[in-house]
Amino acid sequence: MSALDSIQWKLLHFNQLSLDELYEILKLRVDVFVVEQNCPYPELDNKDRLADVKHLLGLNSQGELIAYTRILPAGVSYPEASIGRVIIAEQGRGKGIAHELMQRSIDVVKTQWPQTSIQIGAQQHLSDFYQQQGFTVNSEMYLEDGIPHIDMLLNL
Repeated sequence: MSALDSIQWKLLHFNQLSLDELYEILKLRVDVFVVEQNCPYPELDNKDRLADVKHLLGLNSQGELIAYTRILPAGVSYPEASIGRVIIAEQGRGKGIAHELMQRSIDVVKTQWPQTSIQIGAQQHLSDFYQQQGFTVNSEMYLEDGIPHIDMLLNL
């Protein structure tokens, strides 16, 4: 059985998250974005709990959070829908889980908001990964919290 076959996917609104799920999401986001990337920034931005925001969780066979995205409707971060906080836990990297996570996230947008494109603010070093998902670069490099980023667009 591959790593992808053993992942249980959950799509939840903020108020559907258990306290344990919320804790695990926030812990993973802080572990990766703040500690691993050595980037102190305001992780809690009041977008997680907005009404139409979706949280996609991937749990491994032990029930541990291994993959996560936050999926936002148009008008929250960009005029288009957006996928952010894209994370694969260290033990899940290099197994194709990120591609599955992004495809599932894109499918959520297509289902929930079929009239919109998807705009993301990507770390520049991951542009090839997002281009494999169909995104195209649509900005110059800019620094966000000291990390080079680019905006990328996926027309649906």
